[in-house]
Amino acid sequence: MSTTQPDLTIDQRHALRTAAERLEGRYEGTFGAETIERFLHSAYDQFAGRATIANYLPLLAERFAQQRLDALARLEGKVSDGKPVVLFLCVQNAGRSQMALGFFQKLAGEGAVAWSGGSEPGERVNPTAVAAMAERGIDISHEFPKPWTDEVLRAADVVITMGCGDACPLFPSKRYEDWDLDDPADLDLDGVRRVRDDIERRVHHLLDQLGVDALSSR
Repeated sequence: MSTTQPDLTIDQRHALRTAAERLEGRYEGTFGAETIERFLHSAYDQFAGRATIANYLPLLAERFAQQRLDALARLEGKVSDGKPVVLFLCVQNAGRSQMALGFFQKLAGEGAVAWSGGSEPGERVNPTAVAAMAERGIDISHEFPKPWTDEVLRAADVVITMGCGDACPLFPSKRYEDWDLDDPADLDLDGVRRVRDDIERRVHHLLDQLGVDALSSR
C-alpha cells in the first residue's frame, strides 16, 4: 500500500495490503483502488496514536474504512436498497451508543442499517457494558470506539444523540432524537443493566417508528 507511513512494520504493511485487497473486492465496480486506499490510510492514521489497540490497527482501519465507504456509496446513490439508516452518537462511543447499536443490529436484522460514533472516542468499549449486553446474548466485545465522520452523518436518516450535547454534529434536514441516558462509565453493573434495558425499549420504539419488524433479542 503506497500511502502508508514509512515506520510501519512488515507485518503491518502486509496486513494493510491484505485489507485493501479485501475492500477492493467488496467495492469492485463501486470505488476504485485509489479511493479505497485513501480511506484505509486515513482510518489507520486516526487510530495510530492509540497504543492500547496497536496490534489490531490494520483490522480496525479496515472496518472503519468500510463503514465510511458504505456511507459514501449511499450518498452517491450507488446503494438504493431503501433501508433506513440510523446513527447512534455519544461522547466516547464506548457505552450507550455501542449498546444501542448492538440492540438495533440484533433486532433489525437485515431490515435496516446502523452505525455508531463518538465526539471524543475512548480507548475501548466499556467492559461493564460488554458484560451487561452479553447477559442478553449480544456480543459487543468486538466493537471499538470511533469518531463520527461527515459522510456517515450525511448518509444517516436518523441521528440518535446520547449525552454529547453541543459536541454532537447538527446537519439541517436530519431527523434528530436525544436519548437522556446515564453514562455507563459512572455506573456499576446493576446501573448499566438499567441503562441497557432502557436502551432496548427505546430501540424497539424506534424500529416501530421506522416500520421495521423487530426480531427477537432473546
